[in-house]
Amino acid sequence: MPSFPDMTSIALVGTGATAVLDAWLLLLQRLGLPTMNFVLLGRWVGHGLRGRWRHAAIAQAEPVAGERGLGWLVHYLVGIAFAALLVALQGSGWLQSPTLWPALAFGVGTVAVPLFVMQPAMGLGFAARKTPAPLKNCARSLTNHAVFGAGLYLAAAAVQQIGR
Repeated sequence: MPSFPDMTSIALVGTGATAVLDAWLLLLQRLGLPTMNFVLLGRWVGHGLRGRWRHAAIAQAEPVAGERGLGWLVHYLVGIAFAALLVALQGSGWLQSPTLWPALAFGVGTVAVPLFVMQPAMGLGFAARKTPAPLKNCARSLTNHAVFGAGLYLAAAAVQQIGR
């Protein structure tokens, strides 16, 4: 089990990496490109907590009370969970001496969650195959998760510098 300082660092790294991703998504929005709608994430999780994880089209599903806040909360909790998994795989030494490549590779690997779990469950099909532009959507997801991976490294490096 990680020590308390490690758990604090993991929470900070996951939060920081998710904030880096959010800055990237904000830039994409400002450029007029579509990005993930965290309201729909909250709707999906809200329905899931009531026992329904699969939808023909999550955007058409009945709204859930508090879905926007729930979506953002889950977004950050997943970022923290991914940071914890990275540290579990790399060892807590990675927190003391973070390196880019493991974080970037891990971030890219996390794209499996939306492509093979969330998108099918939300009615978009495996790897977004039911969307008008599956390849473009997959590339966008891959890029976003690479940015998250870079964010894991940047946040870990910042936490390590602050902790000195």
